[in-house]
Amino acid sequence: MQTRPDILVLGGGGRQGDAWMTGVLAGLEDARGISFAACDYLVGTSAGSIVAARLISGRRLRRPTAEVAAAEPDPGGQVPPLAETLAEAALRLAAPLAAAGLRFGALPGELARGTALALMPGSGRETLDFTAAFPPETARFDGRLRVAAVDRRAGRRVVFGSPEAPEATVAEALRASCALPLIFGPARIGGRDYFDGALWSPTNADAAPATSGAQVLILAPMASLHGPFIAPLRTATRAAMLLEVASLRARGAQVRTVTPDRACAAAIGGDLMADTDLDLTHAAGYAQGLGL
Repeated sequence: MQTRPDILVLGGGGRQGDAWMTGVLAGLEDARGISFAACDYLVGTSAGSIVAARLISGRRLRRPTAEVAAAEPDPGGQVPPLAETLAEAALRLAAPLAAAGLRFGALPGELARGTALALMPGSGRETLDFTAAFPPETARFDGRLRVAAVDRRAGRRVVFGSPEAPEATVAEALRASCALPLIFGPARIGGRDYFDGALWSPTNADAAPATSGAQVLILAPMASLHGPFIAPLRTATRAAMLLEVASLRARGAQVRTVTPDRACAAAIGGDLMADTDLDLTHAAGYAQGLGL
């Protein structure tokens, strides 16, 4: 990647995904001399919404130690198997139909999610509060930030920060986008409850306000070929992302996706919510970013 994208899409991925995305973006900034805080739009889901909010609020992306920063990036890269390559080619051909497919699939998806989320408990094991980290005076919706969540009752996706979204502070929207059922309780905004945006999509890339010629960069921690999920779930997650990529390309956007390479997937491990070895994941992401 040689230039800063117009639109940055940051997917869900728990604490490990946050560390990886922060590392990748920092590596890309150092390698290419760009600033992601200057993107026209930033679309975040769950962990990605936190990274996007940091950029909007003017915080510098964290770098690893000097010793780790000097390390060579993993040369293994990502080599998709034949089946994956054929699937991506098929989705490129189906790009003109992708937007229609996403639109017609929205209503059944809303019904299914609404039914499932109605059964979720009203509280969780942990409490989320982003007010201190993202106060209104330093983090605000300025027309560029978009944060995806799911309306518990309706089962539909809501993108806070978009023109049609309910009014919310950035801290409230982050709590909604990160409210993973069974771990965190729903976020209450304007009399309605909201859950994690990743329940709708791992990236919600199709919510990006992309027009013809727009450059879109998607970071998707959950859509790697190398983990952390078992193969069937990994395939389904990646297919969802690729369908949204096809929808963006149908609008004339130029899209690039980045997912964890082998070294990063190994650092992330099998639990995206684990808070151990985050520095290792961040350093692996930084090395990957330097090599992109």
